Amino acid sequence: MDDRNLRSNTELLAAVTKGLGPSIYKADAETVSGSDAKELATVKNNFLIKKLGLSDSSELDAGIEEVMERIGKSERKKYRAVVYYMLVKKFDKESVYGM
Repeated sequence: MDDRNLRSNTELLAAVTKGLGPSIYKADAETVSGSDAKELATVKNNFLIKKLGLSDSSELDAGIEEVMERIGKSERKKYRAVVYYMLVKKFDKESVYGM
């Protein structure tokens, strides 16, 4: 993350990663496709709404888009843990992870 000038809270990143469980060790699940509408809908529904407790709104879609832009559209490896970490920071939901 530092190579993209993104400062990170390593404790929060570790907590988000731990919360993802063993699924992130599967090649298909370790990354998020920024161009796959179905996958982005899954991020929105399963993570932002269910895990973080946010209400469904266009702000969630805009937040996901912003995170994808910050990582870089051309970046092929958008690691799920990093995407989720950035979404937690974007929506100020660190408290979900006890931070």
